[in-house]
Amino acid sequence: MKRTKQLFFILLVTQCFSLAGWGQTVKKTAFEKGSFYFYWGWNRAYYSPSTLHFMGNNYDFTMYDVVAVDRQSPFSADLYLNPKRMTIPQYNFRIGYYFKNDLQISIGVDHMKYVMLHDQPTTMNGYIYNSGTSYDGVYNDQDFTISQDFLKFEHTDGLNYINSELRKSISLYSRKYFQTTFLFGGGLGMMLPKTNTTLLNNPRYDAFHISGYGVDGLAALQLNFFKYFFIQGECKVGFIHMPDIRTTMNASDKASQMFIYNQFNVNFGAQFPVTKKK
Repeated sequence: MKRTKQLFFILLVTQCFSLAGWGQTVKKTAFEKGSFYFYWGWNRAYYSPSTLHFMGNNYDFTMYDVVAVDRQSPFSADLYLNPKRMTIPQYNFRIGYYFKNDLQISIGVDHMKYVMLHDQPTTMNGYIYNSGTSYDGVYNDQDFTISQDFLKFEHTDGLNYINSELRKSISLYSRKYFQTTFLFGGGLGMMLPKTNTTLLNNPRYDAFHISGYGVDGLAALQLNFFKYFFIQGECKVGFIHMPDIRTTMNASDKASQMFIYNQFNVNFGAQFPVTKKK
């Protein structure tokens, strides 16, 4: 958690100091005004501990410092490169447009996966009544172990961050068939998770639902080949707040959480002009 906060602070400070150069002219790059691009890639995500608050007709309880991890799919060409299955792993998809030589606007999807660890210790406050389980009772800062028969909580289909970003490009090195570019920026968007939840005696629930919002900042290094193709590595840090997570078939049952995430991405893309040069 401390490391994630430090990364978040460093990235934000870097961007704040860089804002002074947003109006400066950069030397010619492959990405010029009127260029369109798209990319596809994969991510690794890390999450800070979060506070989980569950609310329903016969329960209202909060668990603190709950730990979760992402879920990486083992590599296979049939999974990662097959168009019918390539949305199963954690992926990033983005399309963008350069409205200035060094400024771009884009929309994209960051498909992460979030898996709460079972049998982890936590502290719990609140109450549970008439659940038909041994968990009925009142909890006052009570030590508690989150067993799987009590709660399964995953955003595995997934933790979907649909966002718009503004990015700036700075050319670092440029030759005829190869260019290196540094990018930084930030964005915001909505959270559309498909949350896989089994809570107490309730049936498993797994459906898409707009649950909240996210904001992010990022820095990236792009290697451009033959003008039209590129590989891009990204470090993204963001904040997610989801106050309306569906947990059961009953619409009155919901959960809320907020956390910081750190995402490392490798993307493969292409760009091309869509407007004629004057």
